[in-house]
Order: sequence, then structure tokens, then C-alpha cells
Amino acid sequence: MTANDQTLVPFASPAAAGGAPFVETPVAYDALILASFGGPEGQDDVIPFLRNVTRGRGIPDERLEEVAHHYRHFGGVSPINEQNRRLKAALEAEFAARGLDLPVYWGNRNWEPYLPDAFTQAADDGHSTLLVLATSAYSSYSSDRQYREDIAAAITDAGLEERVTADKVRLFFDHPGFVKPFQEGVEDAVRALLADGIAAEDIRVLFSTHSIPTGDAERSGPRDVDWGEGGAYAAQHLAVAEHIMHELAAVTGGSTVPWQLVFQSRSGPASQPWLEPDINDVISTLPEIGAKAVVIVPLGFVSDHMEVLWDLDTEAMETAAEAGIRAVRTPTPGTHPAFVSGLVDLVVERIEGTPAAERPHLTDLGPWYDVSRPGDCENARLGFRPAAAGLVP
Repeated sequence: MTANDQTLVPFASPAAAGGAPFVETPVAYDALILASFGGPEGQDDVIPFLRNVTRGRGIPDERLEEVAHHYRHFGGVSPINEQNRRLKAALEAEFAARGLDLPVYWGNRNWEPYLPDAFTQAADDGHSTLLVLATSAYSSYSSDRQYREDIAAAITDAGLEERVTADKVRLFFDHPGFVKPFQEGVEDAVRALLADGIAAEDIRVLFSTHSIPTGDAERSGPRDVDWGEGGAYAAQHLAVAEHIMHELAAVTGGSTVPWQLVFQSRSGPASQPWLEPDINDVISTLPEIGAKAVVIVPLGFVSDHMEVLWDLDTEAMETAAEAGIRAVRTPTPGTHPAFVSGLVDLVVERIEGTPAAERPHLTDLGPWYDVSRPGDCENARLGFRPAAAGLVP
């Protein structure tokens, strides 16, 4: 069966082409594509990179320069590319340790190396049954469907429709390997604050993630489920945060540490509703309720992206200092051994066709689907464009 024949799930392997939510048939994948966002690696790259990020929106360079200062503050270099180089090397080492002969190719959405080039190189090296791992854990247009659209575009732009198939690793927001580094970070931070004499009720744990337009959030996740306010995007974050805080009770001796989900990095026009509250707004109010310390958890981020370095390590820390609040930012997964091992577990899960009932997950929302359901994560402005690893809407 060729990619053009797969009308239910375009570009999929035969095992996934039928559209079942979970693929429980083994697939002999012969290469892994690591797909990520990309970032500039010098001052001259910043505006071209931002043009790529905002393509199709008609945003003039003058407005892009308002965002560019975040990157220019760090010499025009985003940390994400180097982080992906380290993650790629860590995945290759873990594959080798487990005896898995699976080469890893890396391609980005918005900067070199680009995703079509990764697909082309894999195909030219003789690989045809590809599995894609995107460095994004949650449901939303930009973190899920847009990657699947990028996969489809990479295949068609490179003219590989008859040469390769591509499936995608499931969203891993509640996989133990992703959650463990956050869990450890929260426990270490709270334990240190308690040791310094700060009472549990005087600590606030803020789980921070990227804000997105409210409409996009409401359209995240399968359409046949009522996810509540914020759609599946908010529900997934809340479920993971609840799990982490439940486990924290072992550190606090049962004392409750207040917490909430907050948002950061809003970039849309003021007239467009985005998910709230903003982390800085919340931190600025903490003295009014008697809080003495805040633990900032970058729950929405796989590694220390620019949004972590600028919005959290710079702006949020400044806000905490102005409020007279002690602040601690916990680590992202990065190349934490549990995270790397967990990602390889997810790959093995697809190679072996592990039944859904046997797949690890830490919340009632998981395990998430291998094949995205119809209508999942629609972009209302752009409509449904061709996408891989999901049923045609």
C-alpha cells in the first residue's frame, strides 16, 4: 500500500492506516525522525527565523524586532538547537545500549536543519518506514497537529509520497519518563524550602506552560469529549500537576502546598483571548496572601527553551524579586536519564505494537492515541490542511 492509497490516515504505515486509535501491531521501523521547533544560532538568523515562525500572518519586521530582543539578549542564539543535538545523541546512545539498530535524523519546523531535509536524507539512506518523535508533549494545534501537518508537507515537498511512510509517537504528557524529572524538581525545591523554615502553606507551586489562544485550547483533543475550560490542553497539564502534587505529600508529611496552573509567553493581539492567568500577574499578588516562596515548574517545556530562559528565568524571577518573594525554578526534562529512557520506551512501544492496556501512564487521560482522532486540534484560521498520523477530518 502506498501513501497515496491511505485515505483514512495519510502517509501511514499499513499497521496505522486503518485509523484505530491505538496501533497494536508490530511495525519494523527503520529510522526515527526527531522533529522540533528550531531556533536561530546567531544575530543574523533572528529575523529570518521569526519570519518562518509567523509565516502567513503578515507581521512586519518592525513588530518581529519587538520579540527579537529576547534572542538578541542571548547573542541571537536560541538554546533549542544545541538541546536537540544533545537529545539526539542521548537517544542514539540509549538505542545502542538496548541493541536497537535505529538511526536518528533530526529536522526542525522553523530553522535548519529543516524537516524535509531530514526526510530526504533518511529516504536517500534507504529508509522507508519512519517513526516521528516530536519534542512536544501536549495537545494543541502548535504542539500536535501542526507537527503532523509539517510531516505531511515534508513528505510531499520532498516528493517522497511513494518512498516512505511516517507514523508519530503518541503525546507523552503523562508518561512516567516525562513526569519524573518534574516530580524530582518539585520535591527537591519544596524540601529545601521546608528545611529553611518556610511552612508548606506559605509556599506556592506554579506550574507554567505556554499560553495559547482560548479558541485553539477549546479545540484541542478529540471532539467527542468534553474537556472543560481550556480543552484537552489545559486538562492534560492539570492532570499531570495533580499527580505531582499528590506525590509531594510524602515530602511534606501530608501538609498541603497550594498550587495552580499558570501561563506565559503570550504573543497574540490584546483583542484575542488567550489562556490566563499570566505567571507574572500571579506572582505579583502572592505577598497579599502571605506567601513567602514560589516554586516555578516549567511543566509545558521539554527543555530550557528561550521561553524558559527569558520568560521564567528573567521576567518571572524579576517579578518575584520585586514582590519580595523567594523563587526557585525547577529543571526541565532535557536529557534526564528517565526522560531519554522513556522516549525510547515509547519508540519500542510502537515497534512491538504494545497493547494500549499495557502502556504506562500516570493520569486517567492516558495513554494518548497513536492515531489522532477526526477534528483534533483544528486551527480555525487555517482550517484543516493535510496532516499525517491522524484520521482525515
